[in-house]
Amino acid sequence: MAVNHAAAVKVGLGLLGLCLFGYIVGPPLYWHLMEGLAAVSRTSNTCPPCLCDCSSQPLLTIPEGLSNASLVDCAKNDPEVNEDAEKNFAELLTEELKLRETEALESQQRADMALLEAKKIASQYQKEADKCSSGMETCEEAREKAEAALVAQKKLTVMWETRARQKGWREGVAKSHANSQGNVQAA
Repeated sequence: MAVNHAAAVKVGLGLLGLCLFGYIVGPPLYWHLMEGLAAVSRTSNTCPPCLCDCSSQPLLTIPEGLSNASLVDCAKNDPEVNEDAEKNFAELLTEELKLRETEALESQQRADMALLEAKKIASQYQKEADKCSSGMETCEEAREKAEAALVAQKKLTVMWETRARQKGWREGVAKSHANSQGNVQAA
């Protein structure tokens, strides 16, 4: 029983492999053979090539359901009608080209105006940035001057404090003396 089962699995896998091979190789092989057959059938064809006068074909064709066949047949061989139709077609093409050129010019003008507006705005922002930078420089200079003045004032304070201590001034005595003077003046 196990041998039959193993044989069935081998046969199934073999069929699966054959199907996969056909699936992968089949389509390219089919198209290759069809191209070869088409080339052989073209060379065996004894019909001479067709000669067509394409200038007699109209440039624009109207679907059969929408056209008046009698009018088309009537005007088909009339050289004046063909010439008028060609002139009208040329005029339509010229008009279309002019219209597209006008649209392109208008679009270009809008783009130029947008570019000028963007340049104006960028210039304004640049001016504001320059003002801000100038203000920052001024503030920085003022801060440096104030810092230098503070250092000078601290030196002056230390010098006067040193002189006062040399003359006998003490911090606690000065405060009590200031308090006693404040009390005398209040009375």
